[in-house]
Amino acid sequence: MPATPPPELLLALDSLETPALTKASLTELLFERIGFNKREAKDMVDAFFDTLSQHLIAGDNIKLTGFGNFQLRSKAPRPGRNPRTGETVPIAARRVVTFHPSPKLKERLQNGAE
Repeated sequence: MPATPPPELLLALDSLETPALTKASLTELLFERIGFNKREAKDMVDAFFDTLSQHLIAGDNIKLTGFGNFQLRSKAPRPGRNPRTGETVPIAARRVVTFHPSPKLKERLQNGAE
């Protein structure tokens, strides 16, 4: 028998107006569920994402227990190809962020899909 998501999660998902979880919807959830005023909730959400961004820019990996890991990876330069013209185009070296869900999140996703 599949595990039923907790009522808090169902309520949170029902109150979202769009299929995507946005900063605005997170702010609204903090306002509705926890009782922060809207300004405090917006400041908290902004501070959270600013902190994550600053640590990634600094080269730190981020671990959110029970959710997953954000890891910074350096990709080497490589030749690419313009699909329309077939012309070879160099792709510069860059840093990318990858996300790896935690085993707990993977399990919850699988149980929710059944």
